[in-house]
Amino acid sequence: MKFTFIDAPQGSDEWLAARKGRITGSKFSTAREKLKSGTLSSKANLYAEDIARERLGGKAESVYVNKAMNFGTEQEPFARAAYETTTGNIVQQVGFAASDCGMYGLSPDGLVGDDGVIEIKTMVSSDTLFTAVVEGDLSKYMDQVNGYLLFLDRKWVDVVLWTPDLGETGLGLVIKRVHRDEKALAELRTDLDSFAAIVRKYESQLRRLAAANIEQLKQAA
Repeated sequence: MKFTFIDAPQGSDEWLAARKGRITGSKFSTAREKLKSGTLSSKANLYAEDIARERLGGKAESVYVNKAMNFGTEQEPFARAAYETTTGNIVQQVGFAASDCGMYGLSPDGLVGDDGVIEIKTMVSSDTLFTAVVEGDLSKYMDQVNGYLLFLDRKWVDVVLWTPDLGETGLGLVIKRVHRDEKALAELRTDLDSFAAIVRKYESQLRRLAAANIEQLKQAA
């Protein structure tokens, strides 16, 4: 599967338009949510319906962006600069990576050389700080991280854990490198393709209904 980068700043109108109707990296974990029966969770099913609606040209309900999320976005340039200064790596900022099949999309926080990616996570809440930094538990981010490795064919991702208020204590910047795990990548691909099939089914249902309704309205005119 080929991915093409669309040069648009994250959050811009062009970036939002490029994401429309695609399963995006930040939502890979949602797409994989399943019940014990093997069916999608209600959250995952709603996400599939939203994507299907967007693919028909509609607009799903906007996601609320809270103060913490805005703070994380504002902090990304500072975290990126600190990463470059500390590691000596040059980070190439990129836009939105769109798959040629029209189904997937990724928004990495930067590429490093030919092999690496960085993903910046600002530790806004203390719960996140203790989970990711203290316990080293990155499970919350792994589907997104593995998505970069899988679809962009990269060898590693540096997860940049950024805690600006602890900058003078030695915990302001923590870097966790994640390498390829082919088994995990294969499982991710299987689950995402299964989810994509459900999206396509919902999209087909909407298109059939739309065509039938247009015909019915013509006859009623």
